[in-house]
Amino acid sequence: MDKKYCIFDMDGTLVDSMPYWGRLSVDFLNSRGIPGDFSDLMKRIRTMTTPEACVVLKREFSLPDTPDEIEEELSRVMRGHYERDIGLKEGVRSCLETLRAQGCRLCIVTATALPLVHVCLQRLGIMDLFEFILSCEEVGRGKDHPDAFLEAARRLGSTPQETAVFEDALQALRTAKEAGFYTAAVYDPAADDSWQECVRTADEAVRDWKILVERES
Repeated sequence: MDKKYCIFDMDGTLVDSMPYWGRLSVDFLNSRGIPGDFSDLMKRIRTMTTPEACVVLKREFSLPDTPDEIEEELSRVMRGHYERDIGLKEGVRSCLETLRAQGCRLCIVTATALPLVHVCLQRLGIMDLFEFILSCEEVGRGKDHPDAFLEAARRLGSTPQETAVFEDALQALRTAKEAGFYTAAVYDPAADDSWQECVRTADEAVRDWKILVERES
């Protein structure tokens, strides 16, 4: 990769959080006495912002809670995981430090709420490696639209063609690719069923961060 501007997703790309997110909505629905197989629903809301996902949960299951109340409960549970449990994927720190040493400018674009992102990255000690963190909530659209990626490129002072986007979600990769960005698919076990399609979609595949570090060093 020869790009000097890099946009990183966080969940499933830099940090190993998807198992927690994968259970979150299911556990919430089960706690409301709603059992079932929600795998298709989880795929639909994967790249949505949390407020967007809460609207879907409210509508699909006719929940008595407001979307704001659902979001508050989900955020409370996830904040605990970000504060205590979620770790970096192996090789991530070395890769980020290598890219920075080579003069690359790094940022994060995430569908996760900024307070959760900050508490996680500060605990993991990598916050200072990024010039800024942009939440999809800030731009008002999820990663099924290019707005957040384009805004990040604007803030970096780059064009899509000059900028690499690292993502584990197929829809986000498609969005970035269609907007003209160089795309790198990052493997995450939670998205194993779409990995081959991610590889076909992206310009580059990152199965293992440690291998990327060796390649870039």
